[in-house]
Amino acid sequence: MEHQKENLPKHIAIIMDGNRRWSKQRGKNAIFGHNEGARALGKIVRYANKIGIEYLTVYAFSTENWKRTEKEVNNLMTLFRAFIKDNLKKADSENIRVRFLGDSTRFNAKLQKGIAECVEKTKNNTGLTFNIALNYGGRTEIIKAIKEIAQDIKNNELNIEDIDENIVASKLYTANQPDPDLLIRTSGEQRLSNFLPWQLVYTEFLFVDKYWPDFNEQDLDNAIIEYNKRTRKYGAN
Repeated sequence: MEHQKENLPKHIAIIMDGNRRWSKQRGKNAIFGHNEGARALGKIVRYANKIGIEYLTVYAFSTENWKRTEKEVNNLMTLFRAFIKDNLKKADSENIRVRFLGDSTRFNAKLQKGIAECVEKTKNNTGLTFNIALNYGGRTEIIKAIKEIAQDIKNNELNIEDIDENIVASKLYTANQPDPDLLIRTSGEQRLSNFLPWQLVYTEFLFVDKYWPDFNEQDLDNAIIEYNKRTRKYGAN
């Protein structure tokens, strides 16, 4: 589908929900769904870059996801390493810049190394900025920002009176990026699940009754069409 640049949301955020339920419907284990979800993500990232989306942020693993079974978490860590390795060359060759949102220190050394290499390798690319939220929690992100601001005040680098939205935003993982224009959540669930609570205050929400592994390029087109039907007022009349 042809898109006019002026009609595209600059920044799309996606909660990729439904991998496990998709697997269960097919009598498979959870990792089967996560693998298929990773394939769907690869297609959406390349398509978003192709049509001119500037920023794409996806919720891959939350701080709460550590509560899942040890087997599933270990399988996910293996999948993340493979996804980063397999997609690094593709991202670089297609001018995609990859960023990671969240605290990577809890991951093992191999995954931390893969994350660092991916960021370094693609940092100068000028196409789509692809943010992967890994070990991400919205409240944790805000607490991190508060602590950094407090430290700046303690170091006499910032006055309390100067704290505003721009100061807070500069301490978030998404510093220097625009807030999402459109949030898509698959699987039919209608909640944010601790995802980007600061950044989503004026974002348009779209809840799709389809599990993530089945989400495709046409679904993204449909989401953009729906986005363009809406009038964004930002609190004005």
